Amino acid sequence: MNFCSHCGQPVRFAIPDGDDRPRFLCEACGTIHYQNPRIVAGTLPVSDSRILLCRRAIAPRHGYWTLPAGFMENAETTLEAAARETREEACAEVRLHGLYTLINLPHIDQVYMIFLADLAGDFAAGPESLEVALFEEHEIPWDALAFPTIERTLRHFFADRARGDYPLHVSDITPEDRERYFGSA
Repeated sequence: MNFCSHCGQPVRFAIPDGDDRPRFLCEACGTIHYQNPRIVAGTLPVSDSRILLCRRAIAPRHGYWTLPAGFMENAETTLEAAARETREEACAEVRLHGLYTLINLPHIDQVYMIFLADLAGDFAAGPESLEVALFEEHEIPWDALAFPTIERTLRHFFADRARGDYPLHVSDITPEDRERYFGSA
């Protein structure tokens, strides 16, 4: 950030009085510009014994497989964001269940919230997907998954399905976890 979004004057990056971390500060109007993590909301759509995955048509990770998910918009709930992303990426409607995985990625300022869902009807590739398909567990393209958050969510799901219990999973992805997907993080 170079300029204040309130008054247009230059900003500096410093720790405000009474704070404990650097922020963008505008000395002209006094605005402190807080930057907060972005929420990625999505679903793990299930149809019988199969999982719906989308092959990405956009960067990052163009051509790799993912669950339907994306950045939450203002003025929507996490459930609304998850359902919207599923409609946008897979042209699919889902019946949402509870939050299934909450994964923190503090090094890139993101929080993933994936909801367990039942696929309700047909699906097709949306504008952000090259293709959309249902996969049995043994068909999952493990070496072609887009993000470690997706792999972790799927591994939890298959282990939980074997036990017949689907608890909430809360975890962190570190830069080291991401390294095998993106190289040196």
